[in-house]
Amino acid sequence: MILYPNLYLKNIKEIEYERLKENGIKGLILDVDNTLLDYYKNMLEGLDKWCENMKEKGIKFCIASNSNNRNKVDNISKKLGIPYIFFAKKPLKGGLNKAAKLMELKNEEVAVVGDQIFTDVLGANRCKMFSILVDPINEKDMLVTIIKRPIENLIKRNYQKGVK
Repeated sequence: MILYPNLYLKNIKEIEYERLKENGIKGLILDVDNTLLDYYKNMLEGLDKWCENMKEKGIKFCIASNSNNRNKVDNISKKLGIPYIFFAKKPLKGGLNKAAKLMELKNEEVAVVGDQIFTDVLGANRCKMFSILVDPINEKDMLVTIIKRPIENLIKRNYQKGVK
């Protein structure tokens, strides 16, 4: 199903290099809000070390955020040393395809990591990229996201039933 992720994890730091390699993944496109940063713009603890470890193993990165707050996206991009696209308009294909091109990778070699089904997972699946859904790092969300969470939680429960 187009709304189901290829992989569902608690947070981004649970992504293991070996799992990426098994799936032919050479690059990660990362969401920002509630994936890398919480509502208050605090970075997920240990994210920088995880990111450096992945880079040392040859994984490429690009941030693709739907945020129109360029400063927020630019700040996390600089902290992690990763290029970015802001106002990516996920689940539309343009921003995700542009991120893959920035990393000089084919879509099949890229995974999209994010906390939302209707933007990150749907966008990745539409682009034929590997989709990795993570739980939001904080319960506090923007209003538009709060409205979608109950539906996403239902989809997550159905997905988990099928995985077991």
